[in-house]
Amino acid sequence: MNNITIYDVAREANVSMATVSRVVNGNPNVKPATRKKVSEVIDRLGYRPNAVARGLASKKTTTVGVIIPDISSIFFAELARGIEDIATMYKYNIILSNSDENRDKEFHLLNTMLGKQVDGIVFMGSNITEEHIEEFKKSPVPIVLAGSVEDSGQVPSVNIDYEAASYDAVSEFIRNGHKRIALVSGNLSQPVNQKKLAGYKRALQEANIEASENFIVEGDYTYDSGIEAFEKLAEAGEKPTAIIAGADEMALGIVHAAQDKGFNVPDDFEVISFDNTRLTLMVRPQISTVVQPLYDIGAVAMRLLTKLMNKEEVEGDASVTLPHRIEKRQSTK
Repeated sequence: MNNITIYDVAREANVSMATVSRVVNGNPNVKPATRKKVSEVIDRLGYRPNAVARGLASKKTTTVGVIIPDISSIFFAELARGIEDIATMYKYNIILSNSDENRDKEFHLLNTMLGKQVDGIVFMGSNITEEHIEEFKKSPVPIVLAGSVEDSGQVPSVNIDYEAASYDAVSEFIRNGHKRIALVSGNLSQPVNQKKLAGYKRALQEANIEASENFIVEGDYTYDSGIEAFEKLAEAGEKPTAIIAGADEMALGIVHAAQDKGFNVPDDFEVISFDNTRLTLMVRPQISTVVQPLYDIGAVAMRLLTKLMNKEEVEGDASVTLPHRIEKRQSTK
């Protein structure tokens, strides 16, 4: 653990502990030059103001930080539920924060949580960069990724095999006789969507079907982007007959946009979605989907974190791949 104290900072900066405290708490009564000097020492020593009394013998707060892109997303809400239930079972409290997938905010939250002396962190984000990995490595407590791809294997993570899942969905369409298959994806610069695209292309290639660039449309996981994506596909010279949606909300947008234009799902367009949140059952036709066990991903990530926090033995490389399957409903024949 990081045991730098306020006393170490005061001594190094040659000021009183009260001055360090003022700087840390943003008190305006500090000369700018002194503030700068103290801040530099804090950075250099890696001092984290302790929100918990240092006197606690165990130095454990039994609190876990959870950093989530957006709690209003049903995808992350179902993941967070799995984390919360296992945390409660192991008697950990949770601090939950929304990062809006803003990198500066993600790093700020990470440091805030470490300042609150959390015992571990579950992190969710769709773009884990080298910078993220460097930040994670500096953490004095374990960090586990949930539903977030990090290919180097340096950070423990829990996912499904997105490439295989996408391949399976496209193969399902090919077996149904489709040749014009579209992919409506989230941001294609994100590793998880690159994997879905790779699975899509591999299935087409194996069936000797050319992957048309017009059939690959980028959305942003939202309902509105599903509507826009369908409108784009419907304007193509040759329309697709089957569509894979990278997330349930986009699938709903696609189905509704098709219906608004007088098309029938599944007669004119078959649709398979990704995730299997409860949205897929709240729409008619109910949507066929790649089942990503969101609750389980959250639960397994939290259980893995409890093992790491307690320095228990973890078999393998601590990157867990959970099984997926395709649940056929009424949006496919």
